[in-house]
Amino acid sequence: MVKIVCWLGRRVGVIGALCALALVTLAGAASAHVTANPSTAQQGGYTKISFRVPNERDAASTTQLEVNFPTDHPIVSVETRAVPGWAATVQKVKLDKPIKTDDGEISEAVSRITWSGGKIPPGSFEEFDVSLGPLPTDTNQLVFKALQTYDNGEVVRWIDPPPAEGAAEPEHPAPVVKLTPANATQAVVSTTGEVPSSMGTWGVVLGVVGIALGLVGIIIGLVNRRRATAG
Repeated sequence: MVKIVCWLGRRVGVIGALCALALVTLAGAASAHVTANPSTAQQGGYTKISFRVPNERDAASTTQLEVNFPTDHPIVSVETRAVPGWAATVQKVKLDKPIKTDDGEISEAVSRITWSGGKIPPGSFEEFDVSLGPLPTDTNQLVFKALQTYDNGEVVRWIDPPPAEGAAEPEHPAPVVKLTPANATQAVVSTTGEVPSSMGTWGVVLGVVGIALGLVGIIIGLVNRRRATAG
């Protein structure tokens, strides 16, 4: 009986370790994307979005980030936060139909922001903050296509549109901000990191399984020790 308990304890320990490894791997894969944080905001309101840029290369540094704004749902007020060592260049486009505001009609909107001059070395990340609004009320999401340039000349295009619900995440997903109606209850969103919904679900499941198996392993270990002492 003692041998069976020991065998079960070892098996549980191995499975728990594999679950923990899978959880770490999934979290790492998700966080490697260029993301917009927080990932939700309120229609018609103002918000601050942080574009988080990790360096995915071991032998090259990121030297430029280009973020394209959706001109089909224009945002008239955009301000950038100064990032030491980086310069932000804001480009605007003339609107076919001016937007009416309390301060009059706005005929231009931001179409692109490019940050350059700085460096994100391997194993590091940087955040580029933008204050923007009012957010459009005629769409439930904003897609910000981004281009990440490395000092070896490589350009990674984070431009893949969001997948349909239940579909696999694309290889290079564009940063997305979901927009909720102004009268909807706002969920608390962490600004420290975002994991795509599919990855997040698996992470929670694996995390719970890993914790449960770990507890079972501890209990079996205690029983095993008590049996050995009693023997």
